[in-house]
Amino acid sequence: MIAPAPLPPSPPPSGDDTLARLAAVIESRKASAGGNPETSYVARLFHKGLDAILKKVGEEATEVVMAAKDGDRERLVAETADLWFHSMIALAQLGAQPADVLAELSRREGLSGLDEKALRKALAREAQAGGAPAGPA
Repeated sequence: MIAPAPLPPSPPPSGDDTLARLAAVIESRKASAGGNPETSYVARLFHKGLDAILKKVGEEATEVVMAAKDGDRERLVAETADLWFHSMIALAQLGAQPADVLAELSRREGLSGLDEKALRKALAREAQAGGAPAGPA
């Protein structure tokens, strides 16, 4: 039996830092960190590339919708965990971390969802018209 690739050195997590710990494991499965597609599901997804990763994200998103539609709370939680996990692999493939998503959620905190959507539409219209997009303040 081949031992899994060792985790990269990192400071111990403070409190419940589950996403950061999981992100470290995902990073350790990249080929550049010694991840082996023969022994690791995540390394195999990285080896197959972005399209394979995104296919899994899509499959898991569909399963989340189906579980919610069925009103199955337990399955919804399990499928959401699968979706988050595969989304984290997609983030890692593109050089992003859960902390980036948390920062974006924090940035949006206190903003009306309707205002945020209107701002995105205005920025898209401006970009389409050829103007330099002005980012949110």
